[in-house]
Amino acid sequence: MGAEAILVFFIAGIVLVGGGALASKLLSPKSTNKDKWEPYESGMKTIGPTWVQFKVGYFLIAILFLIFDVETIFLVPWAVVMKKVGLVGFVEIVIFIVILGLGLLYAYKKGAFKWE
Repeated sequence: MGAEAILVFFIAGIVLVGGGALASKLLSPKSTNKDKWEPYESGMKTIGPTWVQFKVGYFLIAILFLIFDVETIFLVPWAVVMKKVGLVGFVEIVIFIVILGLGLLYAYKKGAFKWE
């Protein structure tokens, strides 16, 4: 693949993304209703301050779940080619799983899974 092909893909990406954003801006319905900008929760008017501080623990658990979930996906292609890669591939995946386990242990030791 030459430099011309890469340039074509780059330009096509810019045109498609920019065209989609522009079409959305031009074709989307517009509303000047002041209620549109009011904060709400489940369709009900809020009582009191709307900026509430959330515990970072919720987001930390979500991020850890995503990290380990995505890393687990890497096991599928390895399992498909297990016979071809042999012992070297097996040792590499064991190292990979040990590193993931150490990351999980580190998060546990730091108290990332405690609900306080």
